[in-house]
Amino acid sequence: MKYGARNQIEGKITKIKKGDVMGQVSLEIPAGSVMNSVMTAESIEDLGIKEGENVKVIVKAINVLLVRE
Repeated sequence: MKYGARNQIEGKITKIKKGDVMGQVSLEIPAGSVMNSVMTAESIEDLGIKEGENVKVIVKAINVLLVRE
């Protein structure tokens, strides 16, 4: 599969929380950091991902905002 995003990280799925429509997948990435991905429950099923599996994380973001109030 080809894609235009250049930010690629290997991660291990630590938790999948699935609702009726949407789900959240938590991953442990290098340096012990945690990353979450929100996607449709259907996409989680289509990918066939399971806790404990390693996946590639592709990040393509226009904005990353940090706010301190």
